[in-house]
Formats: sequence, structure tokens, C-alpha cells
Amino acid sequence: MEVERVQNIAALSLNSNTIPVDFIRPETEQPAITTFHGNVPDIPTIDLSDPDQHNLVKLIAEASQEWGMFQVINHGIPNDLISKLQSVGKEFFQLPQEEKEKYAKPPDSQSYEGYGTKLQKDAQGKKAWVDHLFHKIWPPSSINYKFWPQNPPSYRETNEEYAKQMRGVADKLFTLLSLGLGLEGNVMKEAVGGEEVEYRLKINYYPACPRPDLALGVTPHTDLSALTILVPNEVPGLQVLKDDHWIDAKYIPNALIVHIGDQIEILSNGRYKSVLHRTTVDKERTRMSWPVFLEPPAEWVIGPLPQLVTQDNPPKYKAKKFKDFTYCKLNKLPQ
Repeated sequence: MEVERVQNIAALSLNSNTIPVDFIRPETEQPAITTFHGNVPDIPTIDLSDPDQHNLVKLIAEASQEWGMFQVINHGIPNDLISKLQSVGKEFFQLPQEEKEKYAKPPDSQSYEGYGTKLQKDAQGKKAWVDHLFHKIWPPSSINYKFWPQNPPSYRETNEEYAKQMRGVADKLFTLLSLGLGLEGNVMKEAVGGEEVEYRLKINYYPACPRPDLALGVTPHTDLSALTILVPNEVPGLQVLKDDHWIDAKYIPNALIVHIGDQIEILSNGRYKSVLHRTTVDKERTRMSWPVFLEPPAEWVIGPLPQLVTQDNPPKYKAKKFKDFTYCKLNKLPQ
């Protein structure tokens, strides 16, 4: 059965003021009704080049506890590399449909890798206004190049370089998050898999939508990952739930948006919060984003760090293999 791509549905809907009913969210989720426009604080922005490490640790710990999300600037990834990453991803989605379908996720695949539409099951039977390309970028032993586009020709080189640069940022963040919990700097990275941590890149493609007031690009969710590190394009859309309000993330050129994922919430025994977030879409412009999900290997067991568990602060989560946590979450089963 051929999967209908949102990019094609969007092209057919361009000249109308309607979208297929499958994409219309219930009123409790419609962005026009639920986005908060009052006076709200901005998601924290943190300068990773701050020489005062004590201050940096404090800022990141506070943002991770209060928001579960923050933006980082002066992170060390060259601006021109971020531009190239965006350029080759955009070029892939501009290819003819039959070319993109060469990288489609096989229908019977248990993996998430490949070009596709809609990952999550929706309780209301509704669809999200997004297509995606998903593949691992690190470690080299985990990469399946059949899901890496050969067009544009610079796609592979750009993504390999981005993976190398991303590892430096991730290692720094893991260290700062560990120190923020009063632990040795290496604890958090080791607890999520050490050198075996998998880096999974997803390109989200949210075409222009005639009714952005009714649709969502991604429905509200927390990430399965330990950390998610994301590059957006210039079209806003990412929203975070804070104090029961959906708040827009400001676009800061060349900043990285960092989400605390479920695994770090578990390891920190709830001190750091996995952020509930969603994505809106735009009437005129295509929104794109490039999240990298940092995840433990499938068999890795994640539970609250023993250093953080005491008689007065017992474990709030069960320890379990990452693959089992993933299965329960994707199938909406209790953890």
C-alpha cells in the first residue's frame, strides 16, 4: 500500500482554505485556541563559551529543572556547517517523489530508519502535518548508509562532519548536567551508554499548511532519548508546555535547542524534567528541523542513579532496558 506523503497533500491543498479532516486536531489541541500570547518568559538561552563553569552548571541545571529545554549559543559547531546541514536536507526534500521513495522505510521494518510519514500512533486517529527522514549518524558501526541520500552528493560528507562536531557539544552537555546534580562530570554520559550512545538524526519537513490554526506538525510528546539537540530553520513552530501554557520557542540563528529526554529524567530521579513539546505549522512557509536524538543502546538498562537515591528520596522510576521502555512508550503501555 502506497503511503500518502504530507508534502503531496500540501501541494494539492495549496489553493484551498481546507485540509483533509484527518489533520484537524480536536479543539483542545488546536494551536489557534491553545497557544498562549500573554506576557511569558523566554526559554532560557545559555552561552556555552562562558569561562565561568560554575555559572554554566547552575544555568543548565536550573533550565533543566524548570523548563526541560534551553537554547545554546557559542557551542562550537561552525555556522557554515549548520548552513550546509540545512541546505543538503532541504535539497533532499525538493527531489522528485520517486527519488525520495528510494529511501523509504520498508513497510515491515522494525527500525525507524528511512524516509517516511507519521511515526506515532494517535489516540484520536488524527495525522500530523509532517514527513521525515531518519537515520543514525554515530557510532560508525551502527550506520546504515542505504538510508543516507546519495543526492545531493555532499549529503554524506556534511552529515559525517556534523556528527563529529555534535559529539563535542553532547559530551560538554552531559558533563555539565552531571555536575549540576552534584556528581562527577563523567557520570551522566557513562550512565546512558558511554561511547556506545547512538546519535539518531531526523529531518522533519513541515510543508506550508492552508489551516495552521487547526493542524499540528507534531502532537504533544516528550522525547524517548537521553538528550535531543535540534537545529531549526527560520520558520518558528516549536512550542513548550510551561505552567500549563503553550509557549513559542524564539528563533535564534545558529543556536541549538536542547531538550531533556525521558532517560535523563529517569537517571536524575525526576530532578531534570523531560520536556512536553509540540510543533505548529505555517500558512506560507515550510518549516524544517534537524533533531539529533542521543539514545542508549537497546539492551542498556536505565534507572535512577544510585547516588541520587536515599531513604528520603526513593526511586521514582523502574530500571529497565531501553528497548523495553521504548516498546511501552510507543504502544502506550504503562512503564
